[in-house]
Amino acid sequence: MFKKIASDALGLSDVGTVVKPEDYDKVDADDYVMHEDNEKIYFVIKSKADEYCFTNRALIHLDGESAMSSKRVLKRYDYYKNKISNVFLETAGTVDMDVEIKFHLGNAQFDIDVHKKQIEDLKDLYKSLIKIAELIDEKEEYHNFSKKSLELASSTINRSDNRESQLHEEFKQINQIAFSWMKNAKEQYIVKDFGHVFEKYINN
Repeated sequence: MFKKIASDALGLSDVGTVVKPEDYDKVDADDYVMHEDNEKIYFVIKSKADEYCFTNRALIHLDGESAMSSKRVLKRYDYYKNKISNVFLETAGTVDMDVEIKFHLGNAQFDIDVHKKQIEDLKDLYKSLIKIAELIDEKEEYHNFSKKSLELASSTINRSDNRESQLHEEFKQINQIAFSWMKNAKEQYIVKDFGHVFEKYINN
């Protein structure tokens, strides 16, 4: 009993292990994956207190209070709503038993310890997160370009000489064009599914 308390206090109990794909259906997080919408698990880290489940759409985190408590809080971070940033991989020193991957998802900060024998698995996750962050930045930039293009077109039309009789009809047409433009831009530049990234970098 004392060993478990000491381990928890020192943080040793939070060293996680990478779960093998054949065991994904055995982790608790699997119950909260939206399989009905083609959501798929690509990487899972499990410690005594927590589970970190990376799917093609989100990080599902089962947040444990401590290794000695069965109470956990379910948190979901969709990648397109929570920008990935500050991704770091900290390798192990001579006496260290674990390596650490660090990153931000929106305003949430994650520091996940994993046993150092699984460093190669963690490298794949690191590359995946870096690539997703890069793609989101790129798509966000293009989305902003499309909005600026629409604003420029709109201001040009507003400066043109419109007769009063045509104003109502032209307003309807411009509104429809603007709506379609923004809808298409969102579908093109707001990416929700990053399965192709995980397929490329996760070598299971």
